[in-house]
Amino acid sequence: MASLREIRRKIKSVKSTQQITKAMKMVSAARMRRAQSAILSSRPFAQRMEEAVTDLAKLEVRADRAAGREVQIHPYFDKRPAEAVGLLLVSADKGLCGSFNTNILRLAIAWLKARRAEGKKVVVVCVGRKGRDLVNRLREDVGVEKALELVGVFPKITFAHAELAAKPLLERYESGELASVTILTTEFHSVVSQKVAERPLLPIPTPDAPDGELAPSDFKFEPRREDLLSALLPRHAKAQIYRALLESQASELAARMNAMDSASKNAAELISDLTLWMNRTRQAIITRELMEIVSGAEALAQ
Repeated sequence: MASLREIRRKIKSVKSTQQITKAMKMVSAARMRRAQSAILSSRPFAQRMEEAVTDLAKLEVRADRAAGREVQIHPYFDKRPAEAVGLLLVSADKGLCGSFNTNILRLAIAWLKARRAEGKKVVVVCVGRKGRDLVNRLREDVGVEKALELVGVFPKITFAHAELAAKPLLERYESGELASVTILTTEFHSVVSQKVAERPLLPIPTPDAPDGELAPSDFKFEPRREDLLSALLPRHAKAQIYRALLESQASELAARMNAMDSASKNAAELISDLTLWMNRTRQAIITRELMEIVSGAEALAQ
């Protein structure tokens, strides 16, 4: 039977852990609100940018069809038979966030194995320490080249980080080395719901442009449509990457908040059980001492 001192030491240890988990929950909740606000601000921009690119691409498709030319919008729309593909893997820098890292790393492993089965080389940009560690472990097994790693950037993601992550992937795609670029991230749906997602970035699907909607002559552009698309498309790609980073950041903070809340509740239950155990142990000790006193008194009486 454990002594009262040992039980009290356990209770004290669990209470200290509970204080830490409560503090981490409060910090994550405050940061998550700011991250959620950043997502709500970035989503409309990314959506409107996508709509603008799609509208311009439709006009290019109609112009090529009207002139009897092969449809050629921009290299970002071209499908190519390159032997390499690009991957942006967004994970967390730290643990203690439930199954957040496990889910995204499981998806990344499945994705990398699928590319290996296709005989594709993979060029990876890692955002987050957990994804970086995974790529370092699997690099030799699945033929992965790590082009860039960004660690220690959460929870203070800026657009500059998105530009850094996008640079090696966009440069290699523009040079023709990569056939496609994919983003693996965790999408933020709500405080209690975060889901991993595989989001294709490049090539951009060629939009369907029915001839009856709008004619290219209905709009005048300054500069030309081609120049406008060339300027917008890299910004569009960076905006989508920035949105993915913000989604992952908010998801990580929400997952950590939920994990610390569960840990605090478990600690409270454990403290209650240990307190009950301590009281029973103390009662047993008192009862045993009373029985010894009574036995001793009876022995003296005889």
